[in-house]
Amino acid sequence: MFKGLGNLASLVRQAQQMNGQMEQIQDRLKEMRVTGSAGAGLVAVEANGKGEVIQVRLDEGLVSKGDREMLEDLLPAAINDAREKAQQLHAEEMKSMAAGIDVPGLQDALAKFGG
Repeated sequence: MFKGLGNLASLVRQAQQMNGQMEQIQDRLKEMRVTGSAGAGLVAVEANGKGEVIQVRLDEGLVSKGDREMLEDLLPAAINDAREKAQQLHAEEMKSMAAGIDVPGLQDALAKFGG
């Protein structure tokens, strides 16, 4: 009747450990930086590992032309590129965290999550 309690206690410990590791991952991701770009570098967007935009850089030639339509096209593309790179960082951090945790199917699930 009480055989499963040992397994349950182990799962609870692993969940507590994962919670602490998740907080550490979130802190690390906030410090990491990725750069997304579009238009062969005419627009560059720097974001942290959580996907939050930190800085936008525009090529001076593009700005001086005042090409609003091109900027409107390139900005979302650069932001999306940065976000995709941030998501990849997040997936790598999650895989790293899960490497030491023995939960059946976890590695397969994270592999699908990370692409």
